[in-house]
Amino acid sequence: MTTTSTEQKTRPAGDVLLDIEGLSLSFGPVRALADVSIQVRAGEITALVGDNGAGKSTLVRCVAGVHTADDGTIRFDGDVVAFHAPDQARNAGIETVHQNLALVEDLTVWQNLYLNREVTGGFGPFTYLRKRAMRAGAQEMVSKLAVNVPAVSSTVRRLSGGQRQAVAICRAAGFSSKLVIMDEPTAALGVQETARVEELVLRLRDEGHAVLLISHNFDQVMRLSDQVWVMRAGRCVAGRRTAQTSGEEIVGLITGAISQ
Repeated sequence: MTTTSTEQKTRPAGDVLLDIEGLSLSFGPVRALADVSIQVRAGEITALVGDNGAGKSTLVRCVAGVHTADDGTIRFDGDVVAFHAPDQARNAGIETVHQNLALVEDLTVWQNLYLNREVTGGFGPFTYLRKRAMRAGAQEMVSKLAVNVPAVSSTVRRLSGGQRQAVAICRAAGFSSKLVIMDEPTAALGVQETARVEELVLRLRDEGHAVLLISHNFDQVMRLSDQVWVMRAGRCVAGRRTAQTSGEEIVGLITGAISQ
């Protein structure tokens, strides 16, 4: 059966897990990223902030294997990597929770958790789905992380926004992931559901995952993150330890009112 997050070997908290150096990417004449360098440490929540069009999503898509950079180096877990497909990043231990969640509404919670990772038995052409094993594995994942997801046999279509987000987070954290990338995880949620999702994010960190969080919610960034990197016009213009900065300084760095 697939290894769950609590069974994986993780780097000690504080070790650099993801090291991006001098990353650049152009789409035709448009310079999307220009010499971007950031680090993400194990056991920490690292926030990536900036205005729309600053390059945040493009940067994480390079990490997740959606885009391939023109220049620069991505070092993950000690190795230089160049992912050309999301499956390659996923197999290396990088999971992404997209803003649209990428859930299939007419499937159950356990089916979504094991989508494209189905557990099979038998051999050769005589294989079958081990549904009981997948349901048990899904229940284990959900019970360890989420507090607001109903039975794993529930159809995703019937879940609330926060419950769907919890399913997506469980899927990202449940399969030997070392780094979980989260793109605006609470953008469409109410106050109570936002608090529950933030609790899940903190639990990921406490379990030893590195979390790379994209968020426009500066209060959330200050509450959750250990490190903040600021993007502007395709460049990383500043990095701050959260405990040593303020929301006002982060806003000033984003707008250019404050220089590094």
